[in-house]
Amino acid sequence: MTVDRTAPSLFESPATEPLAARMRPRTLAEFIGQGHILGPGRLLRRAIEADQLSSLILYGPPGTGKTTLARVIANSTRARFTAINAVLSGVKEIREAVTAAQSSRRAGVKTILFVDEVHRFNKAQQDALLPWVENGTVVLIGATTENPFFEVNKALVSRSRVFRLLPLEEDDLRAVARQALADAERGYGRRAVEIDEEALSHLANVANGDARALLNALELAVETTLPVDGQVQITIAVAEESIQRRAVLYDKEGDAHFDTISAFIKSVRGSDPDAALYWLAKMVYAGEDPRFIFRRLLILASEDIGLADPRALSHTAAAAQAYDYVGLPEGRYHLAQATLYLATAPKSNSTMAFFDALAAVESEREEEVPVHLRDGSRDKDTLGHGAGYAYPHAYRDHWVAQQYLPESLQGKVFYAPSGNGFEASIAADVTRRREAQLAAMLEPEAAPEIMTVAPRFGQRERWLERAVSSRGQRLGEVRDDLFELAPPAPHHVVLDLRPGSGLITWEAVRRTPEGQVWALEPDAKAAVELESQAANLSELTRPILLRTDVLDLDADALGGVRFDEAYGRGWLAALPPLPDLQAAFSRLRAVMAPGGVVVLAEVDRRRAQRLHALVDLSDRPALAASVAAAEESIYSGTAVGAAERVGTAPESVVAAIESAGFSQVRLTPKVYYDQRRLPRSTIVDWFAVGGERASYADHLGRHLSAGELAAVKEAFMLQLADREVRWGTTYYFVRAT
Repeated sequence: MTVDRTAPSLFESPATEPLAARMRPRTLAEFIGQGHILGPGRLLRRAIEADQLSSLILYGPPGTGKTTLARVIANSTRARFTAINAVLSGVKEIREAVTAAQSSRRAGVKTILFVDEVHRFNKAQQDALLPWVENGTVVLIGATTENPFFEVNKALVSRSRVFRLLPLEEDDLRAVARQALADAERGYGRRAVEIDEEALSHLANVANGDARALLNALELAVETTLPVDGQVQITIAVAEESIQRRAVLYDKEGDAHFDTISAFIKSVRGSDPDAALYWLAKMVYAGEDPRFIFRRLLILASEDIGLADPRALSHTAAAAQAYDYVGLPEGRYHLAQATLYLATAPKSNSTMAFFDALAAVESEREEEVPVHLRDGSRDKDTLGHGAGYAYPHAYRDHWVAQQYLPESLQGKVFYAPSGNGFEASIAADVTRRREAQLAAMLEPEAAPEIMTVAPRFGQRERWLERAVSSRGQRLGEVRDDLFELAPPAPHHVVLDLRPGSGLITWEAVRRTPEGQVWALEPDAKAAVELESQAANLSELTRPILLRTDVLDLDADALGGVRFDEAYGRGWLAALPPLPDLQAAFSRLRAVMAPGGVVVLAEVDRRRAQRLHALVDLSDRPALAASVAAAEESIYSGTAVGAAERVGTAPESVVAAIESAGFSQVRLTPKVYYDQRRLPRSTIVDWFAVGGERASYADHLGRHLSAGELAAVKEAFMLQLADREVRWGTTYYFVRAT
């Protein structure tokens, strides 16, 4: 690694620095937490270990390891590493870094430029950096606590991979504290320091996922506690004094602000008063302006409650006014009262009808106001404006049926009353009046002529095309249903048990950009084809292809990689005959991560499309019943050769999975329909007899007379030959954890 000694360093940790700075990890082995992006097999870890980094942005709250991760990269890369801080640097420093990077590039050495707090750069500064990232002069690593999709130049984001770092778990924070207490070089390993488990748990809990806050509190506790008999004892009382107030991640102009108010409004809209109070308390605790909260509640009172409770708006307005009179801290009562009222009120979003009307105004051609609705005070006599208007108060119930919309929008409905609260009581009246208005506006006229025109070209060709394409559509549906049962997260490691053409493999690659995909393909020809397709991907995103099946899969040979999801489409049908499926599932369970999910999609051959259901034998009911019974016997478990034809029963598969140690197994059948054209030759093959393998006719012949079989064949030929039919294929899905 070449380090730029002229640039200000962000990574020096002399003994005078705070404990949190001294204890920054130097290698991936010392790094604690963020397993979703740095665990075995994850994309970022592989890129760091292979020194093949492309531009990336590390995004997460304070104390989660963004700058630390940059330090780890600086310690491991062979590239020239330069670090600047966006708060202290500007265009001048960027140009200096780029000039040095150009010199290194000419010498054959690439440059990694780390920009801490990259969101602090203004647009001009970010634009100054963009062309050098684009042409590869520098590889950018940006660190930010703000959402880069909002705070960083879109062009920079589009040229970088964004990794989100999450707040550390309490177990991770405990490990960070123990690491600091044991480290003799940078921590307190040379001092006699003991911390009670209760005190450690308190620090980890109140630190709220922030390793820096934890280490600062630990340092304060150690440095301010007098030793007794040479030993510093950190008790719960000392820990409470060292970290008295939980750090709430909240920035009034950042992600936390918008995310928290979003959670608050969604909780009120979702009628959850407990969640609404929690998010309200978090905002108030963090110092949010109560007037901002009241403004959002006033919007919600009309947007999400409206006429379901017309008092919601006035109640909220009154609470907001009361707050202005009272102020904090007592004004929190009014915030809580308004929140609880709206959270428990009946809901309706019928006021959204306004935006439907607005869309009509924007899209429809401009219409004049109907004559009877125009102002008649000025030109009633000359132009007839207002003539024909029926004054509602002159009629019973102060209402009369007449048309108020322009001519082209007659009959258009915008407002749909909900069935909640007060609005439910007016829904019937609105509907009744609307029906009367529609009746009043309609003039009696002859019904329009309805004509049906037959297609004029290519019907047969379209049938054939549809027959070809519909199977692809069905396979796509099976793939989508497979992933819907267990959607992988972007950072997950996925196993494809039977890639075949790659239908599942490539979808998994698309869905796990920060993870990894493995595939088991024992067939040499299929494996070569998959490798050829994978060559089009970058090395870090290619699936790892193993030319083996699950029976030969060695968990120890995977180097610690465990799979979050395993998908199999037609996997069981492709396995060699096994006396016991449990062996395959036991091998599979050994390579799954804790909580990992296995999802299988298999054709249920016991529920195959019944051919007799495709023909109409209603004129010979006895024969129809005999054919149905004969065909069902083909799939009977006691029929000759049934086990070979229909394979393992789904229930037996479930039993094998459970025996292998999977605890939650769910079996779901689903029928997919597609259009199939049945060539005459196919029907002929069905009714060929005496072949090496029993045909459809051979099975029917065991139950029907020769005359009956001939009649069935004739019906099939007449009704199905060269025709298109609706064909059902039954799959069963198994989901196991």
